[in-house]
Amino acid sequence: MRFADSSLASATGHPRTSNTQKKLGINVIKVQPTTLEGYGMRLEPMTTDHADALREAASDGRLWELWFTSVPEPDKVGAYIANALDGQAKGHMLPWVVRELESGVIAGTTRYHDIVPEIDRVEIGWTWYSKRWQRTHVNTACKLLLFEHAFDSLGCKVVGLRTDNFNFASQRAIERLGAKRDGVLRHHQARRDGTVRDSYMYTVLATEWFDVRRHLKLRLARNEGAQ
Repeated sequence: MRFADSSLASATGHPRTSNTQKKLGINVIKVQPTTLEGYGMRLEPMTTDHADALREAASDGRLWELWFTSVPEPDKVGAYIANALDGQAKGHMLPWVVRELESGVIAGTTRYHDIVPEIDRVEIGWTWYSKRWQRTHVNTACKLLLFEHAFDSLGCKVVGLRTDNFNFASQRAIERLGAKRDGVLRHHQARRDGTVRDSYMYTVLATEWFDVRRHLKLRLARNEGAQ
C-alpha cells in the first residue's frame, strides 16, 4: 500500500517533485540506499546475498509461526527479498538488514516503507529480529539510527510506524519508543495467510524528535549500565 498519489510518480515509478513545489522552492526528501552505523549496530542495504543470513535469523525462534508478523518462511526468503528490492526500485521502500557489530551476525531486518517525498514522510516497519536479540538493545539502537537518518539527514517532517492489532508486543515496543498512537485503521491490510488485520498507526513528528532522541539515548545508556 502506498499513500502517494500516482500522478506524482515518474514513468520509472519514482516519486517526483510537483510543479507547485518547484515554484514555491519547497525541497522534498530524497531517499537512497545508504549504510547506517552506530550504537553497536550497522544497517546494511539489503541484497540477495543476505538470503542465508536472514533464513538463519528467522529460524531462531521459528518466527514465521507468528501469523501476525511479516517474517517469511525459510523457503520464501528469496521472494521476500525480491519484493523488498522491487519496492526500493519503485521508490516507496528502502530495506536494510540489521547487523549486531560485537557478534558480527545478522540479527534481522527493517525498512522504510510508504515513502512519500511530497510531504516529507517515511514509515518504519517490516521489522523483525531473531529471538536471541528480542528485548535487548537492538531495537532501540536501530530505531535511533532510523529516526536520526529520517529527521536529521533526510529532513522528514514525520515518521510513521504501524503494526497488527494482534501484535501486542510490537504495540508495546513502539509505545516505549515515545511514538504517539494516532488511531486504528479497521480492515486495513492483508496478512501473509490471507486474513485481514486492523492496523495500529503511530507517528513521531519532527517537533517531537528532540525529546524522543534523548529518551532513546537514555534507554540505551541504562541498558549498557545494566549489563
